[in-house]
Amino acid sequence: ISHFSRSKRLMVDVKKEELKSGSKYNRKALEDVMKRRYIISQSFQLYAGIGGLYDYGPVGCALKANVEALWRNHYVLEEEMLEFDGTCLTPACVLKASGHVDKFADLMVKDTKTGTCYRADKYLAEFLNKILEKKKKLKPEEIKEYSSVIEKVDSYTKEELTALYKKYEVKSEQGNPLSDPTEFNLIFETQIGPQGGSRGFLRPETAQGIFVNFKKLLEYNNGRMPFAAAQTGLGFRNEISPRSGLLRVREFAMAEIEHFLDPLNKMHNKFYQVAEIKVPLLSAAAQAMDTPVVARDIPLKDAVGKEIIKNPTLAYYMARTFLFLQSCGIPESAIRFRQHMKNEMAHYSQECWDAEVECSYGWTEVAGHADRGCYDLTCHAKGANADLSAARL
Repeated sequence: ISHFSRSKRLMVDVKKEELKSGSKYNRKALEDVMKRRYIISQSFQLYAGIGGLYDYGPVGCALKANVEALWRNHYVLEEEMLEFDGTCLTPACVLKASGHVDKFADLMVKDTKTGTCYRADKYLAEFLNKILEKKKKLKPEEIKEYSSVIEKVDSYTKEELTALYKKYEVKSEQGNPLSDPTEFNLIFETQIGPQGGSRGFLRPETAQGIFVNFKKLLEYNNGRMPFAAAQTGLGFRNEISPRSGLLRVREFAMAEIEHFLDPLNKMHNKFYQVAEIKVPLLSAAAQAMDTPVVARDIPLKDAVGKEIIKNPTLAYYMARTFLFLQSCGIPESAIRFRQHMKNEMAHYSQECWDAEVECSYGWTEVAGHADRGCYDLTCHAKGANADLSAARL
C-alpha cells in the first residue's frame, strides 16, 4: 500500500510539471521526480558516479518486480515455456563461436582534441535535432531532410554515416573536429581464474546460454518440437556514450525467449488466436519512402499472407508483445513494429522487427523479434563439435 501511495504521488508530481511545461513528454520533470523520490539513483554517487550505471530504490524495485512478474505470467506461464537461468560470466569460446567477439559492435566517433567518444548514429541524431529546434532558420525541404535522416539513423552503414558527418559538418559538443566513424566492440572482457589463462566475457545477451543448453532442454521436453525457452537476467554492454537515462546503460535486466521449431514448418499452433489483430507495422519498404507511413489497418493474417512478415511464428510473438506492452500501460498509438533494413540486420538474423515505443527520446526499441534460423545452433555445433540437431518425429 505504501509503495502504491508513493507511486500515485509520483504521477501527480509529474502531471503538475507537464501542465507547467505544456509538452507531450516532460522527461526532465519525470527524471527529477524519480531521483528526488529515490525511484532510481546513479550508481556510486558518493564517489561522483559512473555513467550508464543506475541503482533502484524501494519504489523502483517494486515497479521493476511488477513488470517482470507481468512478463513471466504473460509469456512463460501462459505459453507453457521452459524456464532457464544461465550465468552472466561466459567463456570466450562461446561468444567467439556465436560471432559476438568479432561482430558485436557499434560505430563510434571521437573528438580529435579532447578524446571524448560518441556513438555515431545517436550523436548525429542529437546534432540534427538541435538544428531542428531552430526551425525559423530552416527551409521546409531542410526540415524534411533532417527529419528523414533522424528517422533512418539506425540503419546507416559505416560509409553512409561518414558521408553524413562530412555533409553536415558535425562537430563535437565543444565545437571540435570529429574522427570518422570506427567500430567499437561492446562486450566487457575479463579473466576467469587466478592464472588468467581462461578468457571470459560478461554476456551481452541472455540467448547464448539457452542455445548451448538446447539439447538438454529438448530432452527435458521429451524430444518434442516446437518448444520455447525463456529467461530473465542481467546483460552487460560497454556503451560508448550512455546519455539516455535508463534506456542506454551498461548493466541492465533482460527478458528473452528462444522459440525452437522445424525450419520447414514455421506455423504456430495458436496463430489463429491473433490472426485478426492489427499490429502497427513500419516495413522496410515503407522506410525507404520519403515519408514513411506506419500501417495500422493490416490484420496479421494478411501481413503474413502478403509476406510483409515472413512467417506465422514471428507474427504470433509480435502480437503477444503488442498485447504485453499495452498491458504495461503503453497506449496503442505509441507502439509500432519497425522492420530492420537489410544493411542493419544483425549477423545472426534472417528477419527482424523491433517493437518501438514513442517516448521523450523519440521512437525507441524495447524488444527485438528476430528469425535467427539455425545460425546459433549451427555455430555452436561446429564450435563444440557436438550434435545440436533435433529429429522429426
